[in-house]
Amino acid sequence: MREYVIITDTSSNLTNEIIDRYGIEIVPLIFVSEGKEYLSYEKNADNDLSAFYDMLRHKKRFTTTSVNQAQFCNAFEGALKEGKDVLYLGFSSALSGTYAAAINAKSILEKEYPERKIVTVDTLGASLGQGLMVIKAAEMKQSGMSIDEVGNWVENNKLHICHFFTVDNLEYLFLGGRVSKSAYLIANMVNIKPIMHMDDNGKLVATGKVIGRRKSIQTIADMVVKNIINPESQTVCISHGDCIADVENLKAKIEAKIKVKEWVVNYVDPVVGIHSGPGTIAIFFIGDKR
Repeated sequence: MREYVIITDTSSNLTNEIIDRYGIEIVPLIFVSEGKEYLSYEKNADNDLSAFYDMLRHKKRFTTTSVNQAQFCNAFEGALKEGKDVLYLGFSSALSGTYAAAINAKSILEKEYPERKIVTVDTLGASLGQGLMVIKAAEMKQSGMSIDEVGNWVENNKLHICHFFTVDNLEYLFLGGRVSKSAYLIANMVNIKPIMHMDDNGKLVATGKVIGRRKSIQTIADMVVKNIINPESQTVCISHGDCIADVENLKAKIEAKIKVKEWVVNYVDPVVGIHSGPGTIAIFFIGDKR
C-alpha cells in the first residue's frame, strides 16, 4: 500500500495527544489582533486557550483571516517530497474559504508531482465534528486501509456526524454577522440560549431555543441520547469555550442514560471561538443523520 499522510486544519480542534498518536499534520488557521497575526495552533506547544477566552471576556477584539493556498502548498509538499500521498480533511466550505485554498494548492501540486495522489474531502463539519472524522480516518489508516478507502468512507459518512451546540452569549455570533441585532438584544433580555447544529450543507442553523444555561445543557444531553447509534462503540467529542465545569455536567447527564466508549474534550480553537465566544459547548457523535 502506498504511504500517505492525513492532514487537517486547526478548526478540527484535535488534542496534542491525538495529533501525536496518529501522526496527523495540522495546517494552522490565523487570527488577528491589533494588526498582528497569530497561529491558532503551534506544534508541540501547550495550546492552553484559557488566556485567549479571558481576553474575549474582557472585550478584546479579534478578527480572522483565511488560510492562503501557499500554506497548503507548504503542508502538502512536505509529504509529497517524502514520496507520500496526501489525504486532507477540511473545514466546512460553507463557513470558510479554507477548503477552497486547499483545492487551489492541490491543483498546483498535482502538476508538479503527477506520480503522487492528493485526496481532499470537504467534511462539511467544524470543530471536533471535523476532528471526529479525522480520528476515524486515522484509525482506519492505522488498520491498513488505503487512502482511497479512507477518503471514500469519510465522504460517504460525513453527513452522519452530528453537531449540536449552544452558546452562553449571542454577542459573538452577532458581531460575526450570524444573528441579527434584534435577536441578540431580545435573547439577552430574557436569557434565551440557542440550540444549534450543522446542517447537510455545512452551515450553522438554529434547531431550537430554551431559557437559561441549565436548560440548554440538558436539551443537548437529551438530543445526544435520542440520536446517537451504538453509543458503547463510539468516541464522543466535546469542544468548549473555556467552560470545563459545564462539559463535566453535560457528560454526567449523558452517562446517566447511556455509556460511550471514549470521550475526547478540547477547547474550541480561536478562529471558531472568536465567533462563538466563551461558554460555547458543542458535542459531536455518529447518528443516523445530522
